[in-house]
Amino acid sequence: MIKEVFSYLEERVSPGVTTAELDKEVEKLIKERGGIPAFKGYRGYPASICTSINNVVVHGIPSDSDILEEGDIISIDVGVKKNGYFTDAARTYPVGDISPEVKDLLDACRESLFAGIEEAVEGNRLSDISHAIESLVSKRGYKEVRSFVGHGIGKNLHESPEVPNWGEKGKGLLLKEGLVLAIEPMVNSGVREVKILDDGWTAVTCDGGWSSHYEHTVIVGRKNAEALT
Repeated sequence: MIKEVFSYLEERVSPGVTTAELDKEVEKLIKERGGIPAFKGYRGYPASICTSINNVVVHGIPSDSDILEEGDIISIDVGVKKNGYFTDAARTYPVGDISPEVKDLLDACRESLFAGIEEAVEGNRLSDISHAIESLVSKRGYKEVRSFVGHGIGKNLHESPEVPNWGEKGKGLLLKEGLVLAIEPMVNSGVREVKILDDGWTAVTCDGGWSSHYEHTVIVGRKNAEALT
């Protein structure tokens, strides 16, 4: 279902659209497909999706006053509950044409996610995922965020283990086939440090630099991981 949500958003994200409109439309789509928006009401969160524009790292709250403009980027995080199980994913979209520098940031974040997913195989350690993400991000000249991490997911939205986006190889939990993880690098153009705004949710970069966020719900495989989202 989340794949369908993102396909819809790919066509919908454009200059002039408000994040509140996107939230309303995605909630409707999820419910029409028999799902439940996993974020709405979770620890008091007021919306069905997170909409994080430009220097917002994660947990941006949809608003009528947030109007997308040409050249922006927006990270949209979506969680769905269906048949008793959760999935969680995020993508960062360009709004119209973006600069080559910003496109490189998005590409690096997306590539780091898939570098991590490649390590989500039986016999590896949890930190092999983390190390792969950090290595690619560092090589591209960016900073991985360390204030937030990925997580296990299943009958609950957030479960053990935590999945950091940095670390040494060969450490932590031994991965076994069937383990389900939400792997989600957040990558900043400048410093990695973030701060939380007064709403208690919105996390922004401390230096005003832009940020990208990609996430998949992934099943650890014997030879290859399977990205469900």
